Amino acid sequence: MSRLGFLDALVRSEPFRVFQILLGALLIPMAGIIGLLTPPGVGLLVAGAGLALVLRNSRWARRRYLFYTRRHPNVRRAVDLGLMRGKRRRARARGSVVPPASLTKPAGNPTSPPMPMA
Repeated sequence: MSRLGFLDALVRSEPFRVFQILLGALLIPMAGIIGLLTPPGVGLLVAGAGLALVLRNSRWARRRYLFYTRRHPNVRRAVDLGLMRGKRRRARARGSVVPPASLTKPAGNPTSPPMPMA
């Protein structure tokens, strides 16, 4: 078995999935303590990482999260703003498609002259 095959099988295994759920559930309350001891944004990042681990690996948590965000639209808007998904969702509702930002082409002004290569 190749190394990548082994790692893929390990990540998809049930014990590792349960470990990720438990780690995420542990990170969420620890974020409060970390937030008190460190600069303000660090606790929020830790809580987000814990929530991401739980939602990624637990169908029950994902269903509860979707139910809650549908019931409370203000929470959904805040999450969309935090994840920068609002623009894409509104465009999809209008029927137009917003292409994802290109990671390979630099954004530039098409009217500006080309830069000389060094």
